[in-house]
Amino acid sequence: MTTVVSPQTAATSAGSALVDPSINVRAEALAVRLEQGARALADFARSLTDTEWRTSVPHDGRTIGVVVHHVASVYPVEIHLASVLASGQPVTGVTMDDVHAMNAQHALQFADVTKEAAIELLLENSEVAAAAIRALSDAQLDLAATASLYANAPVTCQFMLEDHAVRHSYHHLAKIRATLGR
Repeated sequence: MTTVVSPQTAATSAGSALVDPSINVRAEALAVRLEQGARALADFARSLTDTEWRTSVPHDGRTIGVVVHHVASVYPVEIHLASVLASGQPVTGVTMDDVHAMNAQHALQFADVTKEAAIELLLENSEVAAAAIRALSDAQLDLAATASLYANAPVTCQFMLEDHAVRHSYHHLAKIRATLGR
């Protein structure tokens, strides 16, 4: 079971009860949750047999290996979309149809991805994503603009992060566990 760290704990200096004033507590908490999810997915993926790695996820069609690599490979896209909102600009030209097409292309391109390659990319890209989140201010997290991905509803940068980059590994890990009955 993964323990979720509170914002206060996440921002506490090692061995110190005082919060470092240079750390944005909200951004740190988001980054920590993203890292925890990526680690949980990576740890679970490491435990998979070759047969499990190649098992298709029901109602998805992609193999577990492709899904793990997918989570890893879209962190940069998810962070980019949140960064657009953090700058006060709208997210335009991105729809769920675009996401589905991107996912289908990815599944074809990485059908034979190895466990080692997927886990390595997952850990590298989650580290970069967490660093980008940590660089955001509260004002940036609170900025809202329309997002085509949400039918042009105005959403905040924090919402975009939570609904995509932060949630993504947890979402797919749950589906993978259900697929394998674990």
